[in-house]
Amino acid sequence: MDALIHNGCQVFCGRWLIEGSPYVVLLDINSAAWNLDRWKGDLWDACSIGLPLDDREAGDALLLGSMATWFFKELTDHLGDSPNVVAHFHEWQAGVGLILVRARKIPVATVFTTHATLLGRYLCAGNVDFYNNLDKFDIDKEAGERQIYHRYCLERAAVHCAHVFTTVSHITAVEAQHILHRKPDVITPNGLNIKKFSAMHEFQNLHCTSKARIQEFVRGHFYGHLDFNLDKTMYFFIAGRYEFSNKGADIFLEALSRLNYMLRVHKNDVTVVAFFIMPAKTNNFNVESLKGQAIRKQLWDTAHTVKEKFGKKLYEALLKGEIPEMGSILDRDDFTIMKRAIYATQRHTLPPVTTHNMLDDSTDPILANVRRIGLFNSRSDRVKIIFHPEFLSSTSPLLPMDYEEFVRGCNLGVFPSYYEPWGYTPGECTVMGIPSVTTNLSGFGCFMEEHVSDTAAYGIYVVDRRFRSADESCSQLTQFMFSFCQQSRRQRIIQRNRTERLSDLLDWRFLGRFYVHARVLALNRAFPDKFKMDPTALPKGQQASNQRGQLDRADDEDEDGESHEPYDEEEEVERDRMNIRAPFVLGGAAPGGGRTTPPPGEAGN
Repeated sequence: MDALIHNGCQVFCGRWLIEGSPYVVLLDINSAAWNLDRWKGDLWDACSIGLPLDDREAGDALLLGSMATWFFKELTDHLGDSPNVVAHFHEWQAGVGLILVRARKIPVATVFTTHATLLGRYLCAGNVDFYNNLDKFDIDKEAGERQIYHRYCLERAAVHCAHVFTTVSHITAVEAQHILHRKPDVITPNGLNIKKFSAMHEFQNLHCTSKARIQEFVRGHFYGHLDFNLDKTMYFFIAGRYEFSNKGADIFLEALSRLNYMLRVHKNDVTVVAFFIMPAKTNNFNVESLKGQAIRKQLWDTAHTVKEKFGKKLYEALLKGEIPEMGSILDRDDFTIMKRAIYATQRHTLPPVTTHNMLDDSTDPILANVRRIGLFNSRSDRVKIIFHPEFLSSTSPLLPMDYEEFVRGCNLGVFPSYYEPWGYTPGECTVMGIPSVTTNLSGFGCFMEEHVSDTAAYGIYVVDRRFRSADESCSQLTQFMFSFCQQSRRQRIIQRNRTERLSDLLDWRFLGRFYVHARVLALNRAFPDKFKMDPTALPKGQQASNQRGQLDRADDEDEDGESHEPYDEEEEVERDRMNIRAPFVLGGAAPGGGRTTPPPGEAGN
């Protein structure tokens, strides 16, 4: 650090304010920007990759990589031969540092992880049949046409320079093999800090509490049109970056249209409210949405005022031993106040689809497709749509909930992504005990299919978007959602318990071992005389218990307090044993991408 600081660079060292408080070194790339032209020349001399003047992001990547290389050179000179250093680089922006470390022969073991290939993102955003044409793309031509050839070269060079190359899922490994021309050595699935989301036996109660807050918002949003039963209303949602096709918002909207038709044809009394939580360009809240919440609050205040007067007069009458008449405890002024409140709820327009004023209303993909399918929140629709074009915040005057609270209150997360190398959103639903829809083109969906035999029973609905047409995938998604709507409250409670019991599969405590394995493998390849290991060995892990201890007490009680006979807990434990395989024992890929043979006795699970 002193060497960089004495040469005019700003470097800071401290503790990262997350669990564990690890040390972190921050490199201020702006302080070294005066070196950019010289470092561009050094990069060209090292690997013959040139960077254009107008690509600010690539320039920033070069500044970061050059400063990181400088730091590693000073670090290894200071440490000498012991201890040895391993550096893990993520994505092409950090990959410049890996290229320079190897080009300058700095004694560092290197690992490179791509969470999604750069060109893959661009191709999928262009609505191409990506996975069926992986072996047919002219990679250089496609990258050149999109003016990202230099970035692609940086990514590919980092992949081939690394001692160990990893990706986050098997589906991304297939993609990387065709686009980057190297088979990943290790699959390193993304995990979650389960402790952060863990609510033990309270997660069912948290669902009820958060659902009640969502219902309050819905009461205000649909004022004047609240002719559906909120106790029989399902809350579905999709959230993430606004990548309309990649995130599957297109197929979700079409499936909602078909679901609306099916619910109406079957005269089903279930209503579905579908939330789209995707940030888009807006200039303010929708006035009608704010008005709805204000009217709801006014109605609540009115009801509370009348209730206080009513309660006091009723109490006094009962003390006298009388059963009061309605007219004696509610006077004309009270009826006038209530009539005014009812009159305020009269509405001559439909509830808005979006909660904000959109800047590109006419060209917005979600709104354009809502107009196409005709779901305008009319009284006859059994599916209602609410587009919230901002990320959620507990300080919002409209829907004052943070994302975690909102997810806990919903019934189903729907993420029918076409391009999703991993997919944290369905994983977050899982650890909070909320069922979700994913696809076999997402890393999460493939991971769950690999380690859970009957995924649907555990609240993980996997849509086939790889081997079916778009229309067939849409029909499958529609059927999943319709079947979910047919479940009784009791069945949904049992399913949420099963979903939450999958949390251990996603815990960093176990999935982190694949990262450890990749780094040890890199040390073995960089310093073979000092680090010995079996190159085909998977990370060791203790057999995890798939039982989460005592099952939720909510298993034996409905959300409305109605008691039912308990289901067989031993049967549920046996179901877990037969259906769930621990990823840190069986998952991952051996170097070269191959799977290893499962331990005896587990091959048939």
